[in-house]
Amino acid sequence: MRTMFIQPNYPSVVKKVLGEAAHPLGFGYLASVLRERNEVKIVDALGLDYNPDEVTSKIKKFDPEVIGVTATTPSIYKAYDVARIAKDINPDIKTIIGGPHVTFTAKETLKECEHLDIVVRGEGEETVRELSDAFEKEGDLKSVLGITFREDGKIAETGDRPLIKNLDEIPFPAYDLLPELKFDDKKYAVMMTSRGCPFNCIFCSSSLLCGKVWRGRSPENVVEEMSILKSRGIDEIEFLDDTFTLNRKRVEKICDLIKREKLDVSWSCSSRVNTINREMAEKMKSVGCHTVYMGVESGTERILKIISKGITLKEAEKAVKMVKEVGLNSVCSFVLGIPGETIETMKKTINFAKKLNPTFAQFTLATPYPGTRLFEIAKEKGSLLTKDWSRYTTLDPVMKIPGIAAKELKSMLTKAYIKFYFTPRKILEQLKDGRFSIIKKAFSAAYKYVRSQGHEEFKHEESGLTNNEYQ
Repeated sequence: MRTMFIQPNYPSVVKKVLGEAAHPLGFGYLASVLRERNEVKIVDALGLDYNPDEVTSKIKKFDPEVIGVTATTPSIYKAYDVARIAKDINPDIKTIIGGPHVTFTAKETLKECEHLDIVVRGEGEETVRELSDAFEKEGDLKSVLGITFREDGKIAETGDRPLIKNLDEIPFPAYDLLPELKFDDKKYAVMMTSRGCPFNCIFCSSSLLCGKVWRGRSPENVVEEMSILKSRGIDEIEFLDDTFTLNRKRVEKICDLIKREKLDVSWSCSSRVNTINREMAEKMKSVGCHTVYMGVESGTERILKIISKGITLKEAEKAVKMVKEVGLNSVCSFVLGIPGETIETMKKTINFAKKLNPTFAQFTLATPYPGTRLFEIAKEKGSLLTKDWSRYTTLDPVMKIPGIAAKELKSMLTKAYIKFYFTPRKILEQLKDGRFSIIKKAFSAAYKYVRSQGHEEFKHEESGLTNNEYQ
C-alpha cells in the first residue's frame, strides 16, 4: 500500500529559536518497518516549511492510500488540517494519527476531528505493521492492539499494546527518506538509543508514554547506527534519550566501541544531574561528546519536591561544576510557574541558574500537557486557563498559579533570559572560551524572544547590561 507520513508545519518554538527542527525520527522508524511491503514516503512539512498548498500538492502527486500524521500538543490543530486536506483530496484515504498528545487524548481527538479515522496510542512500530496487514486483507481492526478508531458511527478502542522489549529488533530509521539537516554547516542527525523512564516528574509524560522500565539498545546496535550515519556524511548526532547516562556500563561500552571503530563524530546527550560522574564525562568527551543537557528545573528544594524531581540543589551544583571542569558544554533547563510557586521562588531559580553558570540555560513555563500528573492536578483544581492546545508552547501561561497573574509569569520568563544571558560576565566568558559562534546563536535566540515580548526592562539591560537585580 502507498503510505505517506506527514509531520505538520506549525509555529515551533524550537525551530524559531534554532532555525532548524529535528527530523521526525518516529516516522523514520515506521517507514523502515513498512517499506519492505509498502511504498512509503515521508513529508516533513515542519522541517521544509511547507504551506498547505505544498502539502496538498505532495499528497496529490503520491496518491497515498494511507496517511499517517504525528502531533505534539501545540501542533495538534495543524495535524487536523492535514487530515482534512487528505480527505478533501480523496475521502477513501485512511487517516491515522499518533504521538504523545493523542496517546492521552485518543477519544477526544477523534471527536474533535472528523477527518481522522484511527489513533495509534504509544509505541507505533508493531501497531502500524498490523494495521497495514489489516488494511491489505480488509481485516477486523479489533484485532490490532493500541488503537482507537471509528466503528459504525461510534468510537471504539482496543487494549494497550505491550511495550517492545528488545529495541535491537526494530530496524534502523529510514534516514534516506528523511530530509537532510544542517547546523553550523555540519550535517547532523538525531538518534534514540533507549526508551522508558523510571522517574516521575509531574510535568513529563515519558514514563506513561514509553513505560517506567528503562529499555536500552545494546552498545553494538547503537554504534552500528552511528557508523551508518557517518557513512552518510553525518558529522553531528544528538541523542534524544530522556537519560542517556542512566546505565553507566552501557555508556562506557558505547564509548569504547566508538573509540575502537575510530568514529569521528561529534555528539550530545541528556543526563540527570545524579546519573553522571567525572569518569563517565571524561570518557564521553574523549570520543566526541561536547554537550550534556541536564534538567535542574528549580532553585529551591521545596519546588523540586513538589515536582518529584528526585534531585537536590547540591547534586545540581556538583554535576554542572564537574561537567564544566571536564571541558563539556552544559545546558540546564529551568521551569517557572510550578503550582506552589511564588515570585520569590522564581527569583531564586533565576539566581540559582546564574550561580550554576552553565554554558547555556533554557527557561520555560510549567505546561500541563495531557498525560502528565501536572495536567491532572490542574484539572482537579480548575487551574487550566485554556484548552486551546496551540498555546501549550511552554512560553505562554496556560495554568493559574495562586497569587501570580499570567502577565507576571510571562514577565518572569523574559527576565530570566535577560538576567542569565545579557551580562558582561556571560559575554566575556564565552568570548574568552572561544565559543563565539555557539554563544552568538544562543544570544540571538534569547534576544529574539525577549524583543518579541516588548519587555521594557530589556531596554535598560540592552543599553547598560546591568546586573544588579535578584542579588
